[in-house]
Amino acid sequence: MDANAIRALLISTLAGLSTMLGALLILVVKDNKRFVSVSLGFASGIMISVSLTDLFPTAQIMFESYLGSAMSVVYNALFLGVGVIIAALLDKLVPHEKKDKLTGEVPHKNLFRVGFISMLAIALHNFPEGIATFMAGYSDFKIGISIAVAIAFHNIPEGISVAIPIYSATNNKLKAFKYTFLSGVAEPLGAFAAFLILMPVINEFLLGAMLSLVSGIMIYIAIEEMLPTSRQYGFERDALISTFVGICLMPITRIF
Repeated sequence: MDANAIRALLISTLAGLSTMLGALLILVVKDNKRFVSVSLGFASGIMISVSLTDLFPTAQIMFESYLGSAMSVVYNALFLGVGVIIAALLDKLVPHEKKDKLTGEVPHKNLFRVGFISMLAIALHNFPEGIATFMAGYSDFKIGISIAVAIAFHNIPEGISVAIPIYSATNNKLKAFKYTFLSGVAEPLGAFAAFLILMPVINEFLLGAMLSLVSGIMIYIAIEEMLPTSRQYGFERDALISTFVGICLMPITRIF
């Protein structure tokens, strides 16, 4: 392991664990349904924005270097659709709340389930991100730092999307920190996998495919799980506004 690899692994680790900064919010938050509603709306906006303004366009650029502009669009859309299908199939395996036979209504979605699924989605997102950060940092440390800083800024609100529903469901700070950590540690694991295994075989097509798949998974979870849950507490307008704030915030983090 040379000095370049050590530095690249270090910046990937710091970028991934910045999700823990978002989890710190639970230290000052009390059980407040309005706050939960706003936080989930904000987190769903973050997921949608990251998918459509970051992952999907980056995948497009990577595909273009292999396939040309026309076919790259087809492959990008194809892998996005496969990601949505994978998320839907996984969702079928998770037990859902049944409708009440008397009222015909569905009970409130389980917040722990929402937080757990968010953790899985963000971990899947962070793994290829860690690979990309490592490869960039290994080839050019200054570029790697720039990418890591940008990733850290958008990992903070992603930490919120895991910590808040887990904490609200369990009232257990340690559990919220644990699941947020698991979502963030996927980034250095991706970097380590790139160092140990993928460096000889990784290419832009494979990275593009992973990013596009994750984009589809995150869009599904935001629309199917997080958005409906954010509106179930009677603060629909607040949830809607916070969703748009989340969508608009992520492109701004590119300034940094």
